[in-house]
Amino acid sequence: MKQTLNSRGISLVEVMVAMMISGIALMGTLGAVEISSRYAQQSVMNSHALELVQGRLEVKRSVRWSLLLEDDLDRDGISETHMTDDGTGFDVAPGDGIYTAMYERDGITLVWTIETDRVGPLNATGMVRIQAVASYLGRNREKREVQMATMRANPSYVGQR
Repeated sequence: MKQTLNSRGISLVEVMVAMMISGIALMGTLGAVEISSRYAQQSVMNSHALELVQGRLEVKRSVRWSLLLEDDLDRDGISETHMTDDGTGFDVAPGDGIYTAMYERDGITLVWTIETDRVGPLNATGMVRIQAVASYLGRNREKREVQMATMRANPSYVGQR
């Protein structure tokens, strides 16, 4: 007796092999989607940090000189932060002409400094350097930073007094 093979259908073994190949391909695709998602989250954090840094510099460039050391963070007309040169917090040394303040939001720590061109009261200063640094934890829990700086001249400064 001769047995003939039926070529019109597929066997259970062929179905199982096809399912294994599809499963492996699907696992690879899901891994790629997960990695892409993490990179997208990292990009969002970096963009948000950059927005905070740029916003803080823009505020410091646009306020009146007399209000340069005060910050209305929630824009309600009341100053929540007064920058100090007292050597506490992020301020390294008291009386060095570097004023510092800090703000934390959505996992990002924003520190901004105003460095005068000479030690003394702000109104006796001709120019300041304004710097903002936003730091946050990256994908592998490493510290990431975005920083920018600008200069601003005292509009009422007329020379040494």
